[in-house]
Amino acid sequence: MRPLQAQIRLDHLRHNYQTLKNIHGNKLLAVVKANAYGHGAVRCAHALADLADGFAVAAIEEAIELRKHGITNPIVLLEGVFEAAEYGLVDEHRLWPAVCSQWQLEALLKHTWQHPVKVWLKMDSGMHRAGFFPHNYAAAYTALKQSACVDSIVKFTHFSCADEAERGSTEMQIEAFDLACEGLEGEESMANSAALLAYPEACRDWGRAGIALYGASPFGGTDERLKSVMRLVTEVFGERVLQPHSPVGYGASFYTKKSTRVGLIACGYADGYPRAASTDTPVAIGNHRSRIIGRVSMDMITVELDPSNEGLGDEVELWGDVVHINEVAAAAGTIAYEVLCNVKRAKFTYFE
Repeated sequence: MRPLQAQIRLDHLRHNYQTLKNIHGNKLLAVVKANAYGHGAVRCAHALADLADGFAVAAIEEAIELRKHGITNPIVLLEGVFEAAEYGLVDEHRLWPAVCSQWQLEALLKHTWQHPVKVWLKMDSGMHRAGFFPHNYAAAYTALKQSACVDSIVKFTHFSCADEAERGSTEMQIEAFDLACEGLEGEESMANSAALLAYPEACRDWGRAGIALYGASPFGGTDERLKSVMRLVTEVFGERVLQPHSPVGYGASFYTKKSTRVGLIACGYADGYPRAASTDTPVAIGNHRSRIIGRVSMDMITVELDPSNEGLGDEVELWGDVVHINEVAAAAGTIAYEVLCNVKRAKFTYFE
């Protein structure tokens, strides 16, 4: 069988959740949208069920999948509903919907609720993607507050630049949120992964741990407090020795400069490994850091082998403990979120 494996260390996931909760200091949602950033939402949610104050997903399908598999913790729908009829499912499954627009607000108030609902009311404090503008926020809040169907309201917003070195935008968003919420009682949520690591003033009643939950710093590089949850590994299944000035792979984009042992490994862009991460992207063969040479193919990658020791059957870590996911993302000109979410065709193995 093809040896590509995604090893998911659930003990690392639990470690990261507890670490982030301690940093935040209050309640913390584990964000498991997009199949837990490619890690497997159901397995990750079960691993965290006794720790997590709640979970967050993007859409109702993701929430219902968790409920069907026995997850009883609170679940927030970060994007709310996509049509008014979905409020029936929100009611049935006791979900916490975000309200991000006027039509969502009106549909919620028109729905005949069987159970009072906890609403996450979103403010557009500066990202300009979704949510009520600050000058309209109090009116939306008041409409919900006056409804008998609403149990409570969590006021929340999302940052556009919390993972960037320039701090001004985030500080402006915090100020805009606080000004618009003056006099509006209830819980608040501001801090995503980047904010809870870098902006203590954004840590309110609820945090939202996303990429950091899976061990990837939102700032790039590494964060020693976090442990990588996914380890993507494969094996060398072919090798050859090339003489100096020999081309390797599609487009002859790489030429050897000396006699070179080349290993062939089972992984490619059809497995979600980024095609743009070609020559010089790090891999680890055993505990020895090496590199990709040539272009990433659909199903295979060529790597540089040690002159004497490495060869057929040796394990190759594409990312995990020796090679960090952010290194691969940087080599591909993208972010860890995208790389992790794209993994497919690998055999997923879960370790407690």
